[in-house]
Amino acid sequence: MSRIATTFDSLKAQGRKALIPFVTAGDPHPAATVALMQAMAEAGADVIELGVPFSDPMADGPVIQRAGERALAKGISLRDVLAYVREFRASNDRTPIVLMGYANPVERYGTAAFVADAQVAGVDGVLIVDYPPEECAEFAGQLRAAGMDAIFLLAPTSTEARMAQVGQLASGYVYYVSLKGVTGAGHLNTDAVAEAVPRIRRHVSVPVGVGFGIRDAATAKAVGAVSDAVVIGSKLVELLERQPVDNVASTGAAFIREIRAALDTL
Repeated sequence: MSRIATTFDSLKAQGRKALIPFVTAGDPHPAATVALMQAMAEAGADVIELGVPFSDPMADGPVIQRAGERALAKGISLRDVLAYVREFRASNDRTPIVLMGYANPVERYGTAAFVADAQVAGVDGVLIVDYPPEECAEFAGQLRAAGMDAIFLLAPTSTEARMAQVGQLASGYVYYVSLKGVTGAGHLNTDAVAEAVPRIRRHVSVPVGVGFGIRDAATAKAVGAVSDAVVIGSKLVELLERQPVDNVASTGAAFIREIRAALDTL
């Protein structure tokens, strides 16, 4: 059983919801990334999504676009991202790490080499935004064979047929994009999320996480009440972007503790 499955099973047994923060690897300071990951895990993050910087991110709003640009300007590559995971694993073999990014860096790295190196580094799951399920069966199979989960996005516009396709390939969890738009955009409609999640559950057997538009403890709690996990990225990245290197980990941890406390009141 993967670390992701073990984590969700443990949370379910405790009647708790998963908290999944997203940060961009290497941002705002490459030297702070691993310390930030460690601090978030200690503060209550159940899974960490680590963004792979890419020059043309189609799903990311301005905040995460800027984070990717800053990381790329500092020379952060996919090899560096894997190195961060290896370093994190030296002190934490419990918290699952999911790499989230785009196809281009993976294909430039070499898909087979990426899967092999990610496994060695200690990656638990991979979410490639622009790998739709109909083009991803082979890659998902490679990940599963290496003990990693293939995680897919679903959206308000996803059809029943698309949900069924994802249900056949997905492992770990599925990520429901709660808004029609990019990360950090729009106003979250929790009633719409509450209607969508049961539809998704009819087609997938893995937990359903919800992200995009979750910016504070109140919205996290409202989403957690109707889902298995809350994914929060843009607000966290925004809080971190102007922090000096020595404040990054403590700022991230304080925000995670606030969200964790809200979820634990459910």
